[in-house]
Amino acid sequence: MSAKAEHYDVIRKPIITEKATMASENGAIVFEVAMDANKPQIKEAVEALFGVKVKAVNTTITKGKVKRFRGSLGKRADVKKAYVTLAEGNTIDVSTGL
Repeated sequence: MSAKAEHYDVIRKPIITEKATMASENGAIVFEVAMDANKPQIKEAVEALFGVKVKAVNTTITKGKVKRFRGSLGKRADVKKAYVTLAEGNTIDVSTGL
């Protein structure tokens, strides 16, 4: 498997929410990442895919909620998010897509 494919396995998709938009004003981008990805892997993947310099990576795991679907209980998947802070002068425009 190529290195680029491995980077796409680490970073699933950008998260565009109100909170993520507020974080982007401070130079941080929010990505959904693989559950087994660690901070150095995330940093390497973002730098390789977008050609930017990463200053810091913070991660959070959101536990899936239990919701009703057609009367029966179901559980949403757990999600790991990475708040990637970019070095000064680097930007990523997530609205255009990868």
